[in-house]
Formats: sequence, structure tokens, C-alpha cells
Amino acid sequence: MNAQRWHGHVTSMVVVGCTALALTATGATAQAQSPRDPARQTLPAGDGWGSYGTGTTGGAAADAAHVYTVTTWAEFKAALAAGGDAPKIIKVKGTIDAVSEGCDAFAAPGYDFDAYLAKYAPETWGLDTDLSGEPADSPEGLRRVSAAGQDKAIKANVPANTTIIGVGRDAGFKGASLQIRAVDNVIVRNLAFESPVDCFPQWDPTDGSKGNWNSEYDTAVVYGSTHVWLDHNTFTDGSHPDSAAPTYFGMLYQQHDGELDIVRGSNHVTASWNVFTEHDKTILVGNSDSESTAAGDRGKLKVTFHHNLFSNLVERAPRVRFGQVDAYNNHFVADSTYAYSFGIGKESQLVAQHNAFTLPSGVSAAKVLKKWNEAPVTADNNLVNGRAVDLIAVHNAEIPAETLQSGAGWTPTLRTKVDPARAVPGIVRAGAGAGKIC
Repeated sequence: MNAQRWHGHVTSMVVVGCTALALTATGATAQAQSPRDPARQTLPAGDGWGSYGTGTTGGAAADAAHVYTVTTWAEFKAALAAGGDAPKIIKVKGTIDAVSEGCDAFAAPGYDFDAYLAKYAPETWGLDTDLSGEPADSPEGLRRVSAAGQDKAIKANVPANTTIIGVGRDAGFKGASLQIRAVDNVIVRNLAFESPVDCFPQWDPTDGSKGNWNSEYDTAVVYGSTHVWLDHNTFTDGSHPDSAAPTYFGMLYQQHDGELDIVRGSNHVTASWNVFTEHDKTILVGNSDSESTAAGDRGKLKVTFHHNLFSNLVERAPRVRFGQVDAYNNHFVADSTYAYSFGIGKESQLVAQHNAFTLPSGVSAAKVLKKWNEAPVTADNNLVNGRAVDLIAVHNAEIPAETLQSGAGWTPTLRTKVDPARAVPGIVRAGAGAGKIC
């Protein structure tokens, strides 16, 4: 499809039946800004770390020649590649499936999963040797080729100065991995993402005492990038929940990675009014404790999370390393699979305030915080099941072997109106997720 046809779609489209959020609940928000076209809205001043310095404007300045409407995966990737780093707006209409032909379309000739299971079963292969030395014609070698085919097909690289926005209530992606790598100034809004399924997970016999299946493909990755705004999106495992996954070699056949990773020196990111649901390892801020990555992460990884719904997740909402992360006015709803919400990692400085937690009977508030490394944290004015709870105190009282330090050492200033924690569940329920802006 040529660019002129895309432009024609844009100028002829009329969007109806979509209502904006109630502004009285949230104070200054993007919906209150001019212009009224959501595709040209920018991150408001003072709205989290993404507003720091030059702010985040995405493709708001795009001329008519760089505004596209796409309905297929091929059109979307072509629009991303067109025009280089000139400001652009990509409007997504309907649900775009990046794996519409199914996993078999990526399988290398000769790849056979049953043969893979037979060769690498622990009772025959053992648990002492990984598969990195396997030749190209082995089951593992053919798996690697198959995985490379999927990798090339489902990843989409987002250029600088880009806004990607869903049109109406049902826009989104299925099976795609959005790559925001080494760029500045990106906005992603109003999109429903169904997590990509790794068609070819790798068995690692040496991972843990029993071996493990490892998968690739985060739904969205912010990698070495700056000034990114993710707003009013929904992230879910959709039709492929972990609860429906089989087990092989006695371990869950894990086909999902993260929903959102912010890593490798990324900086000045705001994630607002999103829904993260039905997932295990949800969000990483900083991906490694190693000194090789720490050098690029120190002083960066500054991220704000506000007015997000974290529902029925296992862990990492988020897990934080290094960065100054501000998490306020979020609602966390747990189920029986809950492990923790905030992971306190190496040299992190997390501030978690004015959040609401809804925990099931028998799940203690001590689980909200999980200590991975020695690092200070601020966690006050939070509610658990409608009652004020000192999250650090209850954690230290019930898990004394993992005592947390109080006081992150900095005070967030880049916030719009802060809602009382008691009002957060209702406000977030009404406003978060895809299909809520137009």
C-alpha cells in the first residue's frame, strides 16, 4: 500500500461513539489539553518523568504526509519505516494480528517438537549440560532457526518522534512485540496488546535444580530510549493464559516474557492509565544486576507509574533496579497466584505512595514489597483493602530476614493532581485501559 492511500484513509475517517474521561476525577490530564485530536496530544507538563526536560510530544508535529492509518501488520511495519525520524502519527484501526498464519509458519524445515522432547528429556540428557553446543541440524539447532524466523516477523521497531494510537474502542495488536530502542520521543496510546506467544521456547537443563523453559518477546520494550509515554493501553495474555499452558519435563511450558520492560539506560518514561492483567513476570525497570549494565543504568531509569490497574498478576509490578521510580495512585488487585507487587532491586530508589491494594483473604500486606537487594524505599499513604497500612513496617515485622530500609532519598515533584488512595479504585476502574479515549 502506498503512502497516498494511507493519507486518504486519514482524511476521510470519521470516529464516532467514543467518549473522553471525566476530567474532574484526575486534574490535569492529556484529555484536557488542546488540540482535541488525541493523536496530536502531548504528555502534559509535570506529568511524571516523561515530562522532564524537553518533554514527550511524539508525532504531534507531523504534517499530513506523515499521518497513516493501518489495519494490517504489513501496513503498520511499513508506516514505521516510512519517513525516517520525521514526526509521524500512526493510527491503528481494529485488531492487528502479527502471527495470523500461526506458529507453523515460522518452523524451520525438519523441526519437530516431539523429537526435541525426546532428545532433551532430563532422564536421557541430564541436567548438567545446556544446549548451546548443539549443532545446526539438531532439534535445538532447528529450534534456534525457527525462533529466529519468529523474532524477525513479530518485532516492530518504533522510530523517534512517533505517536502510535488506537482508533476507537477495539484497536490493538495480537502477538506483536513493540521495540522502542535507542530513540527519543515516543507516545503509545489507546491500544490493547495481547502478549506474544513464543512458539519455540528453549529448554535449559541448567536453569535451577530441575531445569526450566525460557521464552522471549516482551509485549513492549523500552531499550536505551528516552521520553516515552505509554497511556491508556491494556496488556494481557488474552487467549493464551499461563494457566492453560502444559508442562513438559515437570516444568511449566512458559511461552510468555514480560508485558513491559524498561531497560538498558532508558530514561524519562511515564506509564499512565494502563491496565496490566493476567500475567506472570509483568514489568522490569532495569534488567540486570551485572556491573556491565549497571554502568549504563546508574542515574537513569527514571520512570513514573500512575493511575494504572495491576490485576491478577503474579509479580513485577514493577521490579526495579537502579532508577528513581515514582508509583502513585495505582490500584493493585491480587488473586491466589500473587507473589508480590514491588520488587526492591539493586540501587533502586522506589517511591510508592497513595496506592490502593485489594488482596484476597489470607494474603498478607507483607507480600506487597519484595526485597531482592539492599535499597531504600518510600512507601506511605497506601491502603490495603480500604485500610491504611505501613507497607514497610508490616513487611519487616512478618519477614524480618529481609528488612527494608525506609526513605528512598528523593521526593517526586513531577506529578499532576494526586488523588486520595481511597478514591483510586473507582477512578482507575472507570478510566484505565484501552478504548477510553477518542
